[in-house]
Amino acid sequence: MSSRKGVTTPSKDLKKSFLRVFLVKLRKRHVIETLAAFIAGGWLIIEFVDRILVAHYELNKKWLDVSFITLLGALLCILLWRWFSGVEKRPGNVKVEVLIVPLIILVALAIDLNLILQMAGILGKKLLIGIVTFLLGIAWVIFKLSQWAARTPDVAVRRFDISKLAEIKPEKSIVVLPFKNISPEEGQDYFSDGLTEELITKLSKVLSLRVISRTSAFMFKDTSKNVRDIAQELNVGYLLEGSVRKAGNKLRITAQLINATTDAHIWAETYDGLLEDVFGIQENVSHSIVDALRHKLTPEERQEFDKRSYENSVAYECYLKANQEIWRQTEDGLDRAVRYLQTALDTVGDNALLYSALAKAYLMYVNLGFRLGEGYEQKAKAYVNKALSLDPELSHAYAMSGLLCLMGEKPKEGIRHLRRAVAISPNDPEGLTWLAWIYLVNGGKTSEALPLVNRLGQVDPLSFMTRWLQGALHFYAGQYVLALPPWKRSYDLESENPIAQLYYALILLYNDRIDEAISFFDQSAKVSPGNAYVSWGTMLKYAVLDEKDKALQVMTPNLTKIWKIDATYAHPVAVALSILEEREQAIDWLEIAVSRGCVNYPLFAEKDPFFANIRSEPRFKKLMKQVKYEWEHFEE
Repeated sequence: MSSRKGVTTPSKDLKKSFLRVFLVKLRKRHVIETLAAFIAGGWLIIEFVDRILVAHYELNKKWLDVSFITLLGALLCILLWRWFSGVEKRPGNVKVEVLIVPLIILVALAIDLNLILQMAGILGKKLLIGIVTFLLGIAWVIFKLSQWAARTPDVAVRRFDISKLAEIKPEKSIVVLPFKNISPEEGQDYFSDGLTEELITKLSKVLSLRVISRTSAFMFKDTSKNVRDIAQELNVGYLLEGSVRKAGNKLRITAQLINATTDAHIWAETYDGLLEDVFGIQENVSHSIVDALRHKLTPEERQEFDKRSYENSVAYECYLKANQEIWRQTEDGLDRAVRYLQTALDTVGDNALLYSALAKAYLMYVNLGFRLGEGYEQKAKAYVNKALSLDPELSHAYAMSGLLCLMGEKPKEGIRHLRRAVAISPNDPEGLTWLAWIYLVNGGKTSEALPLVNRLGQVDPLSFMTRWLQGALHFYAGQYVLALPPWKRSYDLESENPIAQLYYALILLYNDRIDEAISFFDQSAKVSPGNAYVSWGTMLKYAVLDEKDKALQVMTPNLTKIWKIDATYAHPVAVALSILEEREQAIDWLEIAVSRGCVNYPLFAEKDPFFANIRSEPRFKKLMKQVKYEWEHFEE
């Protein structure tokens, strides 16, 4: 396999590419239709004023000027609104259309008022009208800019520098090991696991602590490894372990903080109480850990630290049960999660975290290919909006909003939401994961993704997704030899996971280890037959075996519908079709990937060896001109 390098585009082609992209944006934002409608409608209005009102009813001819100024102002306002409201990146959250449109209206009204006063015989008011208009305009600009600047989440995002994320070196690092369930009743694991997750979440709010995430921490549930081995594997200095005994409404929670280096118990405590006391117990444990580590909370950290998402123990239990079901990633589990969360909402009323969890459940339905076409994306969006209206600084809700944008062909807008999620909670794996995903898979921007992936390696070192992203850093940069070890490690961590199997098979294929790749494609097909991911693996297998008919038979209408949702499906499907010399179809699927916001120009145009078959095609070259422009202006 070989890749073509040194591809250059003449300046003339760049200009054509810019013009083509500009025209596409005009169409998407309905600017052309608006302009045409105003030309036609405006001409009719001017004709009516001139031929009927002025000529027949002998109105003053200056009414023609008033009509023209009014129409021109309205046209400029609507064109500006159409254009700028379609801009995804909002530096400082400044909405240009909101700022400028009222100014245009002010100017048009001032000119119209001056003309009307002249017709009424009132002269000498030009200067006064001009001064009043100018002062009102200045007041409006100052008001809106100060209003936008006062929005603290946006300020946090503006000041947050992702490139420095990996440079944050916490003096303390800790893992909260899964609390042991010693309850006499069966089926209480959800509570001990939930308590562990809540403590992880609360401690993660302390930015100077490196707190190992839930995924990596739960790798050691019921482990026989000793403290020092766990600490060495996770590279942490401290461990928190404990147990939970829940009998009816009674609770006993024990917790102890251990220095991993000396194996010394720094702090230990036992808490007895009722179920409704669990929130206070969580706060006591969290504060005791921070005090034991001799860390002083900032006022902002203390405010976040002491914030309670719940006050009702019944809703809290429902939330913990729902979380456990969401982690199962099964259709039945998601059904149960939705029921639990709805019960919690019925109990306590509106709650930001519950709405955000519901959004995640509905997004999981779509992402896993369950019940497509039932409007679950719209439901997820509605719940995210409810969550953010209740808590404008809920990191999880912004992460869900970013994922929704990614699925809705708006990766640039997704970046804005995910950057806010990471700015609010730099240790939250969800925001870090999806922001790194957009930069790598959609944008091919390795330098922007690197600090995010590095931070993930610190807070979630044993997660399959962390290892996947470490491999993706190299894969989407065309460095296939370097991508092999991390994707092998991701497979070792979750060998039964069809995604881990498929991407390991894919990287074997890109490293010319075809027989091994086919073996893993077959393995994933046995584990999860019919899965949307597994099916593109089967299609690739038949493509490299040159069994064209079998490969094309995989593309059922239902699978094709699912594959079109996500660029991560569209890219390998295009690869398979290119291998099969189905050039037009391959470019069709590349166009689908691009339409879903995947504009990795270096990979498509130069580095992916399986696109060598189609790079000479005129359609491919035309598409790459658009892709190159979008890639170069990915965050604009």
